[in-house]
Amino acid sequence: MCPPTVAKATPHRTDFSLVFPPGPGWVRAAREAVRTALAAAHREELADTALLLTSEIVTNAVNACIGSGCSTPVRVNAEWGPGGGLLVLVRDDAPGGPHQRPHPADAERGRGLPLLRACAADWGVCRHGPGPGKAVWFRLVG
Repeated sequence: MCPPTVAKATPHRTDFSLVFPPGPGWVRAAREAVRTALAAAHREELADTALLLTSEIVTNAVNACIGSGCSTPVRVNAEWGPGGGLLVLVRDDAPGGPHQRPHPADAERGRGLPLLRACAADWGVCRHGPGPGKAVWFRLVG
């Protein structure tokens, strides 16, 4: 399900966005964009969690695109909600959705969805547009 502001907005209101080709080098740029937005809003207390979750869902979007051969840009949108909460939404055009895979305790992959469940106030996956793409989002409150 899309977050209420995304579902109602036409076009989607964002306080900042970043659009980039699906390449691993862009994960850091997305994380730094969120860090800059948090600093500008004087919400550094959200930084550790926001940066971790942004890294996870942008990495998943990039990997999904690379794995499926999609070359359309990945989009990161963020907006401030009531009370200073932060909504981050990452869109890609890769088919399929994220799913939890079993992983051993020492695995380097497979922790994204458990981290979203554990750290975000709210999160979800929604479809966008007529194609196979999806958006993964999370909300943090302060």
